[in-house]
Amino acid sequence: MGDNDVWQGTLALMILKTLESMGELHGYGIARRIEQISGDRLIVQYGTLYPALLRLEQEGYIASEWGLSDNNRRARFYKLTRAGRRQVEKESQRWEKATAILARFVSPNEEPL
Repeated sequence: MGDNDVWQGTLALMILKTLESMGELHGYGIARRIEQISGDRLIVQYGTLYPALLRLEQEGYIASEWGLSDNNRRARFYKLTRAGRRQVEKESQRWEKATAILARFVSPNEEPL
């Protein structure tokens, strides 16, 4: 896995957080927004993005419908569901705990949180 590849498991949360903050978006818009927020440190490949979107839709966290993009092309637009909003909250808390624990190993001399 290269430095710019999205870690497995983090992409779902990034997608959910993106939809939470931006509202309805098509796949290209989601990918660009994730890259923008990362300061272009992450590259979101379509082969990674679309299976994640499909999985999130199957799990009921997002819903999709066809619409027209800014350049009048047919595109699938995704939005957060009520279950997705709950999942964002749950996953965000889980990641905050996990990164706090990991930080203790990476920087063991730091004061505990």
